[in-house]
Order: sequence, then C-alpha cells, then structure tokens
Amino acid sequence: MKEELNKNYSELTEFILLGFRTSPDVQIFLFLFFLLIYMVIVVGNVSMIIVIKIDSRLHTPMYFFLRNLSYLDLCYSTVIAPKTLATFLSKDKKISYNGCATQFFFFALCVGTEGFLLAVMAYDRFSAICSPFLYTVRMSQQACIRLVIGSYICGGINSMVQTGFTFSLRFCGENRLDHFFCDVPALIKISCTDTSVNEIVLFILSALIIVTTTTVIVVSYAYILSTVLKIPSTHGRGKTFSTCSSHITVVSLFYGTVFFMYAQPGAISSPEKSKIIAVFYTLIIPMLNPLIYSLRNREVKHAVKRILCPIMGVLITNV
Repeated sequence: MKEELNKNYSELTEFILLGFRTSPDVQIFLFLFFLLIYMVIVVGNVSMIIVIKIDSRLHTPMYFFLRNLSYLDLCYSTVIAPKTLATFLSKDKKISYNGCATQFFFFALCVGTEGFLLAVMAYDRFSAICSPFLYTVRMSQQACIRLVIGSYICGGINSMVQTGFTFSLRFCGENRLDHFFCDVPALIKISCTDTSVNEIVLFILSALIIVTTTTVIVVSYAYILSTVLKIPSTHGRGKTFSTCSSHITVVSLFYGTVFFMYAQPGAISSPEKSKIIAVFYTLIIPMLNPLIYSLRNREVKHAVKRILCPIMGVLITNV
C-alpha cells in the first residue's frame, strides 16, 4: 500500500482548478467581471506608482510606503488573475505541480509582506504625528528602505515555510482543487496524508503575523488618538487624523478578510466561503486600495491634477 501511494505521489504532475462550478453563460459573465476588476487593479496601481514617482512633493516616507503597497497589490493580483481568467474560457483548467507551487509561493510572499508593510505604515503615521521633531531622523531614507526590506524578508520567511510544508504533502491520485487558484486550504483538503501538522502551522503562522502586525497598528493608533485628542482646535484634530483615515480603511479590509480566511481553525472546511473571501482579498482589495488613497487623499488628488493639467493643455492646443 505504501509503495502504491509513493507511486501515485510521484506521478502527480498537475492539478485541476475547479474554480466556480457554474453554467457556461455564468462563466462568461464571471470572466468579464474578473477582467474588469483586473483592468482597474492594473490601471489604478500603476497610476499610483507613476504619480508618486513623478511628483517630487510626494517623495516622503508615507508615499514611499504607499508606492510599495501599490506594487504588492499589483503583483499578487497578477499572480492570481491571468490564470483565473484563462480557466473561465478554457476547458483545460490544469496547472502544473511546479506552477501551482510557484503561484502559491509568490502569492504568500506578497500577502505576507503586505501585512508587515501595513504595520510599518502605521508606525510611520505614529512617528509623524506623535514625534514630529524626530520624524526625519526615525524615518530617514535608509530607515524606510530597511523597513521595506524587513517586510519582504518576513513575508519571504512565511512564504517559504508555508510552501515547504504544503508541498511536502502527498496527493495520492486526487488532483482536483476546489478553488480558483492554489491556496493552502484547498491543497490540504485533497491530500491523502495526515494534515493536522499543516493546519496547525497555517493557524500559528497566520495568527503570529496577524497578532504581531495588528499589535503594532493598534498601539500606534492608540498613541495617535491620544495625541490628536490633545489638539485644542477641532479643525486641527480633523486635519491631523484625516492623514490616517485611508490607512485605517485599508487595514480593516485587509486584516478582516485574512483573519476569516486563515486565522480560524475551521476555515478550510467551507470551500465556497473560502472562494468568496479569496475573491475579496485577491482582487477587490487591490482594486480598492488605490481608489481609497486617491479619493480620500488631498495630496494625491493635487498631484494627479498637476500631472494631467499640462498634458491636457498640450492636447487641447494641438487640437
């Protein structure tokens, strides 16, 4: 029996992504829906990166981190969306074993890194509001680069551990993933070996990342709130806290969905629920993030106007 399992395991070279099991008409609708979302993701995040890069007034630590956030959103949605779009229109819903491992590795890397980057952004707001005189020292260019690199290192460690544990599992003939991309819950479900260790590792790593980063975020905003409440002017309090509102919204969306997906021991028992939540954090959140920061951030809106007005002027003149 053991030899038979080993044989089946060694012969498994691909997975089948079942995705959303609906009628062909609904598949076309989902394709168009996902395509529209992905186009908004690309345009929104690329635009945010370009605007921050071009406008010298946005060359500050806060926008340096925001540019990296846009880059991460663009990357991990790109890891998922193209393959998902292809499976909607094709009968061939296969993904190679190595392709599945690669997709999961980069997805876990980007999502884990984003969690740490959001904590870094909270610390940046804490330093700017609570210690303005030390801000330039604490958040120097070198310090910002080290914080971003540290976020990638932590995300990379999480990704390597998750990928190593997940793809050390044996899949004895069953290769149909009840998901639209290679994610841990779906892979654990079809494994023919004991997955209790993997479930514990998934829960501990997710909980560790969530607890560590949310602690930094909560403590930072506790100090920020305390400082803001000491400002005598109502206008001053509103203006100061408005710089944090976009970040608070993004944090709430990101951590809320990640918690429901990975930090609950019973999360992997509901594949349909997992798919819906996965759509939210793989596509909806990367689409919303640049919209939240551009629509609710006065400096970004002014930067866009400064860039677009000369271009529009040239176009009108030529016409």
